[in-house]
Amino acid sequence: MTQPTPARRSWEYATIPLISHVTKQILDTWGEDGWELVSVIPGPNPEQLVAYLKREKL
Repeated sequence: MTQPTPARRSWEYATIPLISHVTKQILDTWGEDGWELVSVIPGPNPEQLVAYLKREKL
């Protein structure tokens, strides 16, 4: 018997600046809205990071 093909999922993405002394609060706020952290890279200065997030489009 053939399994049904699962529905294709679509994603939306966000790029946000992270300030080192409030990183947890920023990520918690986005997480409450359903965003999942994908990656963090260095920002334009040593005290800033950039976070890439995704969540499924509904």
